[in-house]
Amino acid sequence: MNTPHESAVLVAEEFVALYGREPEGVWQAPGRINLIGEHTDYNDGFVLPVALPHAARVAVARRDDGRVRVHSSQGDGVVVEFTVDSMAPGSVEGWAAYPAGALWVLREEGHAVPGIDLHLDSEVPFGAGLSSSAALQCAVLLACDELLGLGIERPRLARLAQRAENDYVGAPVGVMDQTASLCCTEGAALFLDTRDMSQRQVPLDLAAGGLVLLVVDTRVEHGHADGAYRHRRAGCERSADLLGVKALRDVDVEAADGAALDALLARLPEEELRRLTRHVVTENARVLAAERLLAAGELRALGPVLTAGHASQRDDFAISCPQSDTAVDTALAHGALGARQTGGGFGGCVIVLTEPVRVAGISAAIEAAYAAEDGWNAPAFFTATPAPGARRLG
Repeated sequence: MNTPHESAVLVAEEFVALYGREPEGVWQAPGRINLIGEHTDYNDGFVLPVALPHAARVAVARRDDGRVRVHSSQGDGVVVEFTVDSMAPGSVEGWAAYPAGALWVLREEGHAVPGIDLHLDSEVPFGAGLSSSAALQCAVLLACDELLGLGIERPRLARLAQRAENDYVGAPVGVMDQTASLCCTEGAALFLDTRDMSQRQVPLDLAAGGLVLLVVDTRVEHGHADGAYRHRRAGCERSADLLGVKALRDVDVEAADGAALDALLARLPEEELRRLTRHVVTENARVLAAERLLAAGELRALGPVLTAGHASQRDDFAISCPQSDTAVDTALAHGALGARQTGGGFGGCVIVLTEPVRVAGISAAIEAAYAAEDGWNAPAFFTATPAPGARRLG
């Protein structure tokens, strides 16, 4: 993988080759992994993501004719063109809907968006649950914010990116991915309260603790805009309504344990609602526990929290898949301290907390387990290091 500077030079050169002029700047926004806190963000809950070195980058230059041209190195080679005035939801489809949505939401907020040329390139694997779409939109939004002098604070910019994906692209995502991409800092996990957007950086020095975070790409693509994601979100909202709270975040996560949690769940009329609610309530408690462990430097104790989170995704929220379960079970059987699926679910990536000496053995065992199954793609691996959030490169 190129350095950020090398990548910025490359993206700028590609911009010149495409449009015949120099860009006014290059911006990047990273993908993310989530240590813990799945499907809690749209329930006003807590999350604990980490930015990755893998990033989406955009070279940008303004135009004076109201036209927009967008191109992606990961696209079909076509430069997609439209006008600023024509950017209604549904008017731009496919990958180009993401940058179009970013421009659209700024206009919806009352900002004057001129014509613009954009060239995009991304190292964030698409469909792997590492927030490739949020990285792309955040790079475009930050570029426009700084280039146009809008002065939008980053938590607000994250909300705009969420709205663009919700209302323009049509994916009912929460705000975690966008906030992680914009607000994470190097060497830390971001503890975020998605209700009031308060946040704090929690040091995450894995090397000092003699640990690494291995990321296993199951090579099973997932999608946020499908019915399964919407169905679970609707179920959470219905549960909150039946329990008489604004969101499932409002269930006391510290007290909702054992008999207290069972009594709470008994108030819900359907088993599916009980399972969805149990996951969100206990997942919020796991985020709080994980944040305390990181703050205390007790990194090894994070392992069982991660593994419990995977069991909850698998058994209660039902968003796991055979490839994710196999990666988790195999990693644990070969000495990992903890493992779980990360991201929205239905595929994507698994994170494994382990000692460096075990990485090769765990990776080989997962590869062998996948090879033994008919029709499974071979997994891919990399280790995650907490990286900076979105920024201008040049």
